[in-house]
Amino acid sequence: MRSLSVWLSVALATVVIAVPSKDGAHKLKESIPAPRGWTKSAPAPADHIIELRIALPQPNFAELERHLYEVSDPFHDRYGQHLSKEEVESLVTPEPESVHLVNEWLASHGLYEDSLSRSPAKDWVLVKVPVTLAEEMLKTEYHVWTHDASGESVVRTTEYSIPEHLDDHVELVQPTTMFSRMRSLKTTFHINDVQEKVAAAPAAAPPISIPSASGGHVDASCNQTITITCLQQLYNAVGFTPSTKHGNEIGITGYLEEFANIQDLQSFYADQRPDALNSSFTTVLINGGLNNQTLSEAGGEANLDTQFAYGLTFPTPGTFWSTGGRPPFKPDTITTTDTNEPYTEWLDFVLSQPKLPQSISTSYADDEQTVPASFAKRVCAGFAQLGARGTSLMFSSGDGGVGDGEEDPALQECFTNDGRNATRFVPLFPPSCPFVTAVGGTIHVPETAVFFSGGGFSDLFPRPAYQELAVTKFLKTLAPGTYQGLFNPNGRAIPDVAAQADLFRVFLSGRPVSIGGTSAAAPTFTGIVSLLNSARLEKGLPPLGFLNPLVYAIQALDPTAFNDITVGNNPGCGTPGFNATKGWDPITGVGTPNFGKLKDIVTLDFLHIPGL
Repeated sequence: MRSLSVWLSVALATVVIAVPSKDGAHKLKESIPAPRGWTKSAPAPADHIIELRIALPQPNFAELERHLYEVSDPFHDRYGQHLSKEEVESLVTPEPESVHLVNEWLASHGLYEDSLSRSPAKDWVLVKVPVTLAEEMLKTEYHVWTHDASGESVVRTTEYSIPEHLDDHVELVQPTTMFSRMRSLKTTFHINDVQEKVAAAPAAAPPISIPSASGGHVDASCNQTITITCLQQLYNAVGFTPSTKHGNEIGITGYLEEFANIQDLQSFYADQRPDALNSSFTTVLINGGLNNQTLSEAGGEANLDTQFAYGLTFPTPGTFWSTGGRPPFKPDTITTTDTNEPYTEWLDFVLSQPKLPQSISTSYADDEQTVPASFAKRVCAGFAQLGARGTSLMFSSGDGGVGDGEEDPALQECFTNDGRNATRFVPLFPPSCPFVTAVGGTIHVPETAVFFSGGGFSDLFPRPAYQELAVTKFLKTLAPGTYQGLFNPNGRAIPDVAAQADLFRVFLSGRPVSIGGTSAAAPTFTGIVSLLNSARLEKGLPPLGFLNPLVYAIQALDPTAFNDITVGNNPGCGTPGFNATKGWDPITGVGTPNFGKLKDIVTLDFLHIPGL
């Protein structure tokens, strides 16, 4: 860990008023071809405001990664010994020289400390500037680009440069070359006026025999409508009540003006969880996020996530973060600010908090290829910081099968975005980040892989060691030449796990609706993880933290701890996609959770379990 003198040097470097100086020669930092599906129109308005986000290198990130894997590996004697906020920050804080030189560069353009903001570890610098100044600083030209299919617009450039002497001190600057279109992941969403009849119709049918379920059976109604009771039965969690005495919490992220409605939550509780009536959750607003409680403004995604995550884990305290901002904007006189991906705004906020929920669910993503590699890697590094502090992060794997996230295969455009327009499967980010747990989807009882479950292999992140055994086994099942050139067999494999992902009974604007998508699977699996954390904390054990090394270790040693899904496929890009099969597969990962078995495993001291 860094000494006090280093911290003092960094602190002094952040407040020094640098003497303005000329930038000198510039060096090209990043250049991309014109992005596919976007049309460049007029030059960006000179007074349009851009919030530049400047990343300084994290010289000791490799050390942070080492710590992360050691405290997340059930075979390691440091398992569960998560780092503090201060310890994590000390490992990602930039060198004082980098801070000083970037300060000097900004000051040369009239940007001093009072006009800047910084991330908790000082590894990001944010400054709002007009387009004219951004163009001067980065020796580039910004234009308004319009997405052909949606009509959404962004102010972006396809290349930028920085002063040559800063090349080793600035990792990236955005928004510049990022043409992503963040979206929530839901494949079906429809108001069902006959929902009451649909839910009640199968009540007389005999229960479905499922040996791994609580009591060995699941209500027949669960093949038409998924409720909290269905999930508790199916995932062997009936009868477990989490404790509120040991600090366990669960968090849900909300983006794209999605508001979780309290009145709808009470309707949901009255319908499915009456013991939770009159309870609620904490809403935290980030980056101009809102909390519109007008019933007609309720968000389907936000309601789905909060109702099922908090319904599964009641009475565990819950937090819903409403984060403002999105990359696309309409360039008019009302909207004058262009923003980065709101993941980073959320990350800056939560990393600054001394205490974090132990499990967090996110149901939003971009096509991996639309996010610049430098930016994706830095965001992924932010997720690693949360994991090192003991937080489990779940992301839905996508709703386009092996395609680009479009639910309708006929609308998928499975082409590379690098100017070659080559046919390629399209993984999503952040699920492709190796430091998060990607959640795929299933349907019906007995469970099969749901056709839209996103899955495949990252083109950006290499396969992590914790996946090597399971994924290699799967790849050996493929016939030689299967989908050759369409995916990267050496990439980080998606997803890691799965859960039910369709026919969820949610209340929206006062009415029951049916919602599906891996956006339902993520909060469901997160709820199970939260219950596991409650069981561990009650035993005096630390929270699970970064899950993946443990998930794959358990699956290898006790496959019955996850319900292996062996039926189904995830078509996309004009192909049948991959098949669900024994063991790990790129549709459902290692399978869906058996809470009862997992609880028995994770409440033991791993280091003293024979064979583990």
